[in-house]
Amino acid sequence: MTQRQRRVRDRTERARRIITAARELAEAEGWDAVTTRRLAALIEYSQPVLYSHFPDGKDAIMAAAALEGFAELAATLVAARPGGLGGVAAAYVAFAEAKPSLYDAMFTHASELRFAEDDTPEVMKACFAELLAVVEPTAREQEAGALTEVFWSTLHGLVTLDRGRRLSPQHRDERLALVVERFGAEGRPKA
Repeated sequence: MTQRQRRVRDRTERARRIITAARELAEAEGWDAVTTRRLAALIEYSQPVLYSHFPDGKDAIMAAAALEGFAELAATLVAARPGGLGGVAAAYVAFAEAKPSLYDAMFTHASELRFAEDDTPEVMKACFAELLAVVEPTAREQEAGALTEVFWSTLHGLVTLDRGRRLSPQHRDERLALVVERFGAEGRPKA
């Protein structure tokens, strides 16, 4: 291994440690607890080292964590796709429940990461494509992309309202079943 390759590897490993530490701290204490000072102390690097990897500080670290989250969610949805619309919906909700701070970095905190743009990162497009793959067969004459956005918005709304304790806990499973039934009904022939 050349000295240059070693430097690149070491830099990649440092960035990985920073993101991992940020994710762990965020899941334990929330994103407000994630500061460059705390991260530097946790991973035993100086703050300038963190800024050399992430010049925009915490926002850039959170965006890097979000991109990892999109890759993880896409893989989760791929695995759930054999279960159809219901399997994907349940997997989406389970992901949000299991990784609430990561989900927040992906979908609720302000970020420069944008969907449906020319420069949208591929991993985000792949995540949306997994939702589209199960919604598209139900679309019939409706535009599949728009219907997928509504399906995704519905899941996100359920996750957000449930986490905020704005919905009845005893109807949780029924709500998800209703979403799946309503979206699945779009693909069935009318009687």
